[in-house]
Amino acid sequence: MRRFVIASKNNGKLKEIEEILEGLPLKVVSMEQAGIRKDVIESGKTFEENALIKAREVHNICGEVVMADDSGLEVDFLNGAPGIYSSRFAGEHANDIDRNNKLLSILKGIPIGKRGARFVCVIALVFPGGKEFIMRGELKGFIGTEPKGNNGFGYDPLFFIPEYNMTSAQMDPGMKHRISHRGKALKMMVERIKTELGT
Repeated sequence: MRRFVIASKNNGKLKEIEEILEGLPLKVVSMEQAGIRKDVIESGKTFEENALIKAREVHNICGEVVMADDSGLEVDFLNGAPGIYSSRFAGEHANDIDRNNKLLSILKGIPIGKRGARFVCVIALVFPGGKEFIMRGELKGFIGTEPKGNNGFGYDPLFFIPEYNMTSAQMDPGMKHRISHRGKALKMMVERIKTELGT
């Protein structure tokens, strides 16, 4: 079984990716499991640039198939912020609760019609031999006025999806995988992997 290295240290993200890739002839391993301890500096200005930087750097170390993603939240009222800075929005050492509280504080009193937002996920795949692919998925919604739900991570408890009348954190994992920004990008990635590996 071929190893498939996920260039991430985010355990929530790793678990979600493992669940979506279940059934493929790949052994999904984290950077740590692959023996890669290096911190990759995300110096890009877009999700696409950051995903490729991570995938290329990890691939250069291990030489295996590598998947990296960069994802985040874009809020219309904030002109697309926090964007590529989503994980550092409330400071380097902030946790999910800190980031959510900061966002709620900035949007306090802003009407729902101006709280439009989208989750964005860009996946970069790098194969031995130099082939590279980029996939982008988006999920549109609004930023709610309070956190709701216990599933997911990050901004999920604030991200309200009108078509389902719930936040991403209120969805069961199966439903979330089907409609999420990461789920959409991963679906494109799975098709690309099948094509490249001939499965």
